[in-house]
Amino acid sequence: MGDPKYPRKVWRKPKRPLNYELKMDELKTLGTFGLRTKRELWKAHTELSRVRHQARSLLALRQEVRAEKEPILMNSLVRIGLVSGDATLDDVLNLNATDLLSRRLQTIVTKKLGFKTPYQARQAVIHGHIMIGDRKVDIPSYTVTVDEEDSVHFAPESKIPEMLEKTKKEEPVVEVTEETTDAVETPKDAVIEKPTETPAEAPKDKTSSTE
Repeated sequence: MGDPKYPRKVWRKPKRPLNYELKMDELKTLGTFGLRTKRELWKAHTELSRVRHQARSLLALRQEVRAEKEPILMNSLVRIGLVSGDATLDDVLNLNATDLLSRRLQTIVTKKLGFKTPYQARQAVIHGHIMIGDRKVDIPSYTVTVDEEDSVHFAPESKIPEMLEKTKKEEPVVEVTEETTDAVETPKDAVIEKPTETPAEAPKDKTSSTE
């Protein structure tokens, strides 16, 4: 088990962390789900690899043993909303890290409570403005189950709903009509004439011709 002061590491770095395409995909995922560091993404990849390993090991077992152990894994995945009730082990092998990240409390709050960005939702979760049922949850990476998803709401003393409504009312509404689009758009072949410059008046001679 080890010393409880030094818990086991729950994430593994990628084998090629300096790959350009991998770095771009990681940064895109970080911005989409509002993750703080790449470590949170690596945790999701590690957890997903553990689930896939269990699915592959079940496929290698005999049918009698597999019939006993497969429902345990499938029920746990159905409970957190990763797969549907009629899914198979092949569906488990096709899961991505984004499927697991979409079940985080931060992502659920962003979609359900009307936040503009996942970073705003993360701040609301950390500061104790979000409740699941009768309890406050201040962990953005908390995995929300299917039964808990409908009970996610703001805390009664939170003023964030009023702030969100206020920002929606203050947003300017731009009406686009045909007249405005015709006035703005110009054909590609049109030649824009520059204004002709008027020649400057010749400076007057200071010395007068009259003597």
